[in-house]
Amino acid sequence: MDNQMLMGDEAIALGALHAGLSAAFAYPGTPSTEIMETLQEIASREGGFVAQWCSNEKTAFESALGASYAGRRTMVSMKHVGLNVAADPFINSALLKINGGLVVVVADDPGMHSSQDEQDSRWYADFARVPCLEPADSQEAYDMAREAFELSEKNACPVMLRIVTRLAHGRSAVVFGPRLPQNPVSKAGDRWGWNLMPSVARRLWKDLLAKYERIRGENDATSAIEPGSADLAVVTTGLALQYYRENEGDLATKPSHLHISRYPIPHGALRELASRSKRILVLEEGYPFVERYLRGILSTPIPISGKESGEVPATGELTPDNIRPALGLPARQGLAPSSLVPPGRPPQLCAGCPHGDSFSFLTEALEGHQVFAVNADIGCYTLGALPPYNAVETVVEMGASFGMARGASEAGLRPAVGVIGDSTFYHSGIPNLVDAVSHGTNVKFLILDNATTGMTGAQPTIMPSERLRAIALAVGVGSDHVHVVRAHRTEHEANVALLKRELDHMGVSVIIAFRECIEALKKARKA
Repeated sequence: MDNQMLMGDEAIALGALHAGLSAAFAYPGTPSTEIMETLQEIASREGGFVAQWCSNEKTAFESALGASYAGRRTMVSMKHVGLNVAADPFINSALLKINGGLVVVVADDPGMHSSQDEQDSRWYADFARVPCLEPADSQEAYDMAREAFELSEKNACPVMLRIVTRLAHGRSAVVFGPRLPQNPVSKAGDRWGWNLMPSVARRLWKDLLAKYERIRGENDATSAIEPGSADLAVVTTGLALQYYRENEGDLATKPSHLHISRYPIPHGALRELASRSKRILVLEEGYPFVERYLRGILSTPIPISGKESGEVPATGELTPDNIRPALGLPARQGLAPSSLVPPGRPPQLCAGCPHGDSFSFLTEALEGHQVFAVNADIGCYTLGALPPYNAVETVVEMGASFGMARGASEAGLRPAVGVIGDSTFYHSGIPNLVDAVSHGTNVKFLILDNATTGMTGAQPTIMPSERLRAIALAVGVGSDHVHVVRAHRTEHEANVALLKRELDHMGVSVIIAFRECIEALKKARKA
């Protein structure tokens, strides 16, 4: 088929594939997960390219760098907080003389539908001096995925493709272009373009700055201002374009309009827009990135409205309705809401989830301790903080559970228990386990092993469950203090007794609570 109704994630996957993708690497994270799932489904039918989940976003990015070094077009995808994990290779990659096109897809989550924060990845792109493309619909997501490879190879640099949740999971029609062949294997010719020892990196940094300004000039040359009233100019970015278009017909006078979909920000176009206008309104999904930038590049100050000034909501997603006041439009009239108040539906663990049984034996084992710490992590088991479990006290970021429990114990808050899932343990839990063993910390680590990456849709864990015990032993946890138990109510009393014994142990203990995720089992049976 040469056209389909696609989610933004699916459009990006197909755009990359049709651009000659050879390899893709990722770690699952909503709202980016479906990019890799789409590629893996196609790879299972067609073959011919690599599509792999990795231990974490950093390892995924480094694998992508290796594929690019070999001359192949490669893509790495992650959610916005995953870019924090991959920040080291991402920022350094900007200095490299990229060989095969390297595209970095980052899915931001305004409104925090499934995330800890609303961070805006455009700041990362600007900080690293990496070009960034920001589509406004699924068609642009497809087209820009293709364009990003061309831009990467033309400028020998990585290119970020930044999307948001509503685009990642929203559907619209996409018309396909021709499918290009893959690049042949061709090792990067300039080895000094891939060596960041300081004497070389200083030269590469100067090259990067010049390259970035050249790309900015190209963005200026392709930026088109829609003429309109001088009283107001509207600047939109990414998905905010759609919300502006939905309201445009209600405006008595059409404003001047500039849409930005390519970064670095086109200084010349913005200055030209400002010279024609008395006031500028910036509509952008995420942080006030363009709005703040505008205040620094205009030689003649004019009023600038947006998130930072308060006319546009500073938190959550933009919508066609919540930008109307900034455009001077009245609220849309709708039907009166029902007088019935629907009951609250807080998130909860699935019926029969093994984590519920693990929390039950954890809380009972801690009974009688007046002071203790239970530090948890990112995953389905985050819901252990809510009733009826009330079992965990902290959730910060991937891998923090083990590190925080170790730190709490070293500070004298004991017993200290770190609770982590099997996939998150492989992602970023192992280094903190190594630290605990190295320092002989009195800390207890509970690995909730449901044999899948459950929260993002039951993707496979990077290694099978039987490896967990072997890893704990390999880093030096005593064999008498590494236990595999069954997370089931029929084993409750035995699990409570075991954990109580380990709470009395003055060293590192690892308890692996195993039972398969019931949703993963359903998915496997269906497949």
